[in-house]
Amino acid sequence: MTPGGGIRRWEHAAIAADIELRIAEGVYGAGRRLPSEQALADQYGTTRTRVRTALAALARRGVLVSRPNSGWLVQDGQQAQTVGEMRTFSRWAAEHGREFGGRIVRRERGNATPREARLLGIGLGEDLLRTTRVRTLDGRAVMVERSTWAPWVVPSVDAVPDDVPSLFGELDAAGVRVVLGDHRIEAVAASSDDARLLGLRRSSPLLQVSRSSATPDGLLAEIAVDRYLADVVAFDIRAGDIARTFLPPHG
Repeated sequence: MTPGGGIRRWEHAAIAADIELRIAEGVYGAGRRLPSEQALADQYGTTRTRVRTALAALARRGVLVSRPNSGWLVQDGQQAQTVGEMRTFSRWAAEHGREFGGRIVRRERGNATPREARLLGIGLGEDLLRTTRVRTLDGRAVMVERSTWAPWVVPSVDAVPDDVPSLFGELDAAGVRVVLGDHRIEAVAASSDDARLLGLRRSSPLLQVSRSSATPDGLLAEIAVDRYLADVVAFDIRAGDIARTFLPPHG
């Protein structure tokens, strides 16, 4: 028996969509723990493996977070801090004399989920673009950037080459100026996709920055989740300000 009362075989994508809808409706509140994987498997009439795949997909998009001994928690968007001085990755690296780069490894068109529609201020189901990009410092992959772009900026992002060093710089040159907005910083474990893209072991520690970007007059352009290697960068936080700091190499 499914949550809607019918009997069907739930695929992991459908499970993820249903859980996200329940989060948007407040059934699973921000900061609260989801039912156990086994309870969800029983609820959807499927296996724990399929449920875990669905939950991991939501975690990659910043909807959920996995905590040791606590299970799966709904991300608490109320804990984000507004920080106007956070620099883009490219500007930050350039200011420190580092060689920066990036490559878009995945572009996916899709319909806005309830969470994406709410955060971007658009209609449910509107067409948008999701990109996955690997950022490099001095030739080393140090961060995975997963972005969801609002419909109005999609044509401009579509025109950007995969290997452009500074995507924001390219948008600015095209007349689309965006600046960074709200940020939330936390420690997370690397997913299988993170591990493959960054060349590390699954569950290795990463620093995650959930953020948004908008035009200077407040029109939202992007929501994103950036995951940094923990041994490369630290964040210095002061009242009303935040800054990255390079960490010395090991050895």
